Amino acid sequence: MTRVPPALRYALLALLLALAGVLGLVPASRNFVRGYAEGRSSDQEAILAEYGESTPSLGAVRFAYGDFGGLNTDALRTNAIPWKVVAAALVLQARRDGESPRAGLNRVLGEFGFIIPDTILNWTGPASARPFARPLGIVTGYVERRLPRIKLEVGNLGCAACHAGVTYDRHGAPRRQVWLGLPNTSLDLEAYTTAVYESLVKVVHDRGPLLETVRALFPDVDSLELRTIERFVLPRVERRLTELATTLNAPLPFRNGGPGLTNGIAALKLQLGLLRGDVRSSEVGFTSIPDLGGGALRTSLLYDGAYAVPGRSRFSPMAPGDLTAGHLAELARIVTFFTVPTMGNTPLAARRAIPHVTEVMNFLQSYRPPSFPGPIDSVRARRGGALYRARCAECHGSYSDGAPSVRLVSFPNRLVPQAAMGTDPARWQAMEPRLLRAIRSSGYSAVDPAQTGGYVAPPLTGLWATAPYLHNGSVPTLWHLMHPAERPPRFQVGGHRLDFERVGIAGAVDRDGTLRYPASYRPWAHPRLYDTAQPGLGNRGHEGPFQDLTEQQRADLLEYLKLL
Repeated sequence: MTRVPPALRYALLALLLALAGVLGLVPASRNFVRGYAEGRSSDQEAILAEYGESTPSLGAVRFAYGDFGGLNTDALRTNAIPWKVVAAALVLQARRDGESPRAGLNRVLGEFGFIIPDTILNWTGPASARPFARPLGIVTGYVERRLPRIKLEVGNLGCAACHAGVTYDRHGAPRRQVWLGLPNTSLDLEAYTTAVYESLVKVVHDRGPLLETVRALFPDVDSLELRTIERFVLPRVERRLTELATTLNAPLPFRNGGPGLTNGIAALKLQLGLLRGDVRSSEVGFTSIPDLGGGALRTSLLYDGAYAVPGRSRFSPMAPGDLTAGHLAELARIVTFFTVPTMGNTPLAARRAIPHVTEVMNFLQSYRPPSFPGPIDSVRARRGGALYRARCAECHGSYSDGAPSVRLVSFPNRLVPQAAMGTDPARWQAMEPRLLRAIRSSGYSAVDPAQTGGYVAPPLTGLWATAPYLHNGSVPTLWHLMHPAERPPRFQVGGHRLDFERVGIAGAVDRDGTLRYPASYRPWAHPRLYDTAQPGLGNRGHEGPFQDLTEQQRADLLEYLKLL
């Protein structure tokens, strides 16, 4: 039998794989000819290697460090980043004299609201969390491949980037002791993505300083990864930046808003191929990152209840006794679909993460936010509790009696139509018919999408820690929510102190009506100005529940809300 030379064998293999890709025998995400490679979260894998799959609260490990399949070369085309390259570019553009590269990177990422915590206060995983070499929620892992020989540390955003927030001391000052499940209301994805783009534009053509900074930031980087960066990554980055420079001159065709805001529907449309050209002025369905308390009692997800389980009622009352394994599994399948816009997974690839997301949902089933850190007047809170039960529970759910450990005991899953609520409609309107069709034809059958015409009144668990308020984060304090005529048209947000009295962002309104931080306060993240006159950021609505309340009643109700 004739021996086939190795070079010819490789050529024949490449030809067969190419034909398979053309004929559809190999899924696009598995087309090895164009260099597909996939990795796993380094932190998560280190914990599993030490403790195994039976580690205590595997869901907490997944929540803090899980990659959910988002570390691969396909995701690099949309959401994922070549971590060492991006980190070096950011440092080069923000270098300060006498500052080490590592300190510079941590400072820059902190300005965008990323958190490098001292500790995780509600950690329920192994004895201790992994050392925080990166901000919590920036998940990285290595993708490697033999043909061609490549090695690259890829980064993406995991659950904890948005859903792990700072806590506050007894004076309202933020602490780097984070709580899994709280919203990171300072995370500024818009500023972060813009800075990444602008930094790469300035440094990618001068590879010497960039590679030198990579070595300084990551002393353990090996020659294979440096060669991968120089030969494979940087040429592709240059080409992509050239394309963007001649079209959008921006990293994305849509905006994410500002600190604490996301634009997940626009991101989903991008992943499903529905966005054409610059849509920054029209795709404005911004939402504020919520606390995750009470989420397991939802029968539909997202602020507008757009995602439900096929064949089940979208808006049905729930109680803790209804939290069956089947219900949590159904929610997990919907939540897994979120990895399409947030991590760049394809709908078909996202399904592989369902088991890991189910573990996260099991962790969140018993989630509780931290207690309000300031004083609470128990007499006023009792009066406020009676007001809440009479005025608010019908929409926002009923809580158990007995301060301070109140619990959500029933949730109505009630949709409030736009005409009744009056809040900014841009978010529910963004779930337009062409997107519904695209979701239904994507192959992800675990989600029944709909345009609902309003918003589901959310659980108020952890409300005190979630400022600013309303679905688009347009009201800085609960006091302003209860006093609609006093809502400021502009306010600073990002890295704020907690106002114990008004509950929310601490500051004072200046002569032009803008709420600004106290002059003596140094925010831990770079604040931005929220302008309610901008599309999608309107602060009207939800006035009705407070119209006939006295000042004393409003104060009592606010005091009770601190308990939730």
